[in-house]
Amino acid sequence: MLRSLLSSSLFRIDLRRLILILAVMSAFVTLANSFYASYRVQRQLLIDNTLEENRVYATKLAASTEQFIKSMQKQLAYSAVIAASHFDDPAVLQSETARLKYQTDSFNSVVITNSQGKVLATSPDSLQLVGHVLTTQGALEALKERRPLISKPYISAAQNLVIVISTPVFTADGKYLGYIGGTIYLKQKSILNELLGEHFYRDGSYITVLDEDRRILYHRDPNRIGEVMPPRPMTEVVKTATNGSLMVEGAAGEMLAGYAVVPSSGWDIVTLRPTDATLKPLDGLMVKVLKHLTPLAVLTLIFVWLFSRLIARPLWLLARNANEMDNPDVSLNIRDIPSWYFESNQLKRALLIGISLLQKKIGKLKFEAQTDPMTGLFNRRGLAMTLESVAQVRQQFSVIALDIDDFKSINDSYGHDVGDEVIKSMAEQIRHNARETDILCRVGGEEFLVLLPRTALAEAEMIAERLRENVESLVLPGIRPITISLGVAHWHYLQGEPDTSLKRADEALYKAKQDGRNRVVVSLE
Repeated sequence: MLRSLLSSSLFRIDLRRLILILAVMSAFVTLANSFYASYRVQRQLLIDNTLEENRVYATKLAASTEQFIKSMQKQLAYSAVIAASHFDDPAVLQSETARLKYQTDSFNSVVITNSQGKVLATSPDSLQLVGHVLTTQGALEALKERRPLISKPYISAAQNLVIVISTPVFTADGKYLGYIGGTIYLKQKSILNELLGEHFYRDGSYITVLDEDRRILYHRDPNRIGEVMPPRPMTEVVKTATNGSLMVEGAAGEMLAGYAVVPSSGWDIVTLRPTDATLKPLDGLMVKVLKHLTPLAVLTLIFVWLFSRLIARPLWLLARNANEMDNPDVSLNIRDIPSWYFESNQLKRALLIGISLLQKKIGKLKFEAQTDPMTGLFNRRGLAMTLESVAQVRQQFSVIALDIDDFKSINDSYGHDVGDEVIKSMAEQIRHNARETDILCRVGGEEFLVLLPRTALAEAEMIAERLRENVESLVLPGIRPITISLGVAHWHYLQGEPDTSLKRADEALYKAKQDGRNRVVVSLE
C-alpha cells in the first residue's frame, strides 16, 4: 500500500511537471518584478518629464512676458520723446495716447500727466480724467521716482485693479515734465490675459503669476486675482532661483510645479499640474498591459516546455518592432512576422491598427496646429512652415496683406457673432479669388495673408484689386457693406529672408489705411 502511494506520488511529481512549475514560478516572479519595476520607473519618468516641461513652459512664458514688457517700455519711451516736444499742445498729447492705446492694444488705457500729477491727455476718452490730479499709488510712485517703473497692483481712479508701466517725460535739457503711463487691467480683458490665456486646462493644470509680495496677478479663477498668497514652500522657493521645479501640496492635492522669474518686473510665473492627472495615463496603461499579458502568459506557459522557441519568436519579433515605432518601415516589418497562432496574430493586428491610428492622429494634430479653426485657413504656424519651405527651395513669390476696414465698428454695432460671420465670409471670398497653388492664411483677428508662388508683382496687384472689388460688391444680410485694404509685395531669394516681403506688404497695407482705406497699395522696394 505504501509503495503504491509512493509510486503514485512519484508519478504525479515528474520532471515534466517540475519544469512546468518552475517555468510558471519563474515567469510569475519575473512578470511581477518587471511589472512593478516598470511601473515605478515609468511613474518617476512621467513626474520628472512633467516637472521639466512645466519648468521649460514657465521659463518660456517668462521670456515672452519679459520681451513684451520691454516692448511696451520702448513704446512708452518713444512716446515720451514726442510728448516732451509738444507738452503744451493738448491735441498732440491726446493723439499720442490714442496711438499707444489703439495701435497695438498693449494697454487698456494710457495717460499723460504733468509733474504735479494733473492729467493732460488720456485714452480712451471715456475715462474722463483730463484735468484731474491723480493720487493713486501708481501715479504717486511714478511722480516720485521719475524713472521707468512697473507698479504693484492697485485700484485705479476708474476703480479697476491695475498695474501701470510708466516712463518719465524730460525735456532735452533734463527738466522733468511729468510721465506717460499705460495701464493693464488685471480682472478684465487685457494683453496679459491674452499672453497667458492660451494655456489649455483640460487636465486640471493651470498658470498663476505672482508679484514680489506674493500677490496674484493672473489666475484661471478671476476672483483670486489680487489675493495675497500666504507663505508656503512653493511661494518661498521661487524667490531663491530664476527658474526651477518642485512637487508641492495644494488645495487640490499634490501638484507638479514649474516656475520662472520675469527679470524686469520680478513677477513669478508658476505652471502647475496635478500629479494624479500626470499619472492617470500610466495607471490605465498598466491595467491594460496586465489584462493583455495574463491570458497570453498562461497560454504560453502551458506549452512552454514543447513550443517555447516557436511560440516566443513571433512575440519577440512583435516586441522588437513595437520598440521601433518611429521606424517608417515598422508596418511592413510587422506584416512580415509569421504569426501562426491567435494571440500573436491579434497582437500583430492591434499593433498595425495602433500604428495606423497613431499616424492619423499625428497627421490630424499637425493639421490642426497649422490651421485656424474658424476659417480653415493656415494660421501663423502654418505660414511659418510655408515660408521655411519657400526659403529652402528659393522659390519667388508675391504676397498680399489685407484686413477688413473698420472691423471694430462691426463688432461694436452688430456683436462679435456677426463679426465672426464677416470673417468667415472674408475667408470664403479669399478662397474664391485664389488659385489652387496659393497659400491662404489668417494671421490675426481680421488680418489675412495670401502667398502667391511664382507670381509677378503686377499679376499679384491685379489679383488683389479683383479681390477688393469683389468684397466691395459683397452683400451680407443685415449689416453694412464692408471694404478691405490691401498691401502687395514681392520676394526674391536675393532680397534676404522671406519675412522681409511680409513686412513690406504690411507697410503697404498700413499706407492703404492712411490713404483712405478700400484700396490696394504696392510696395516697389
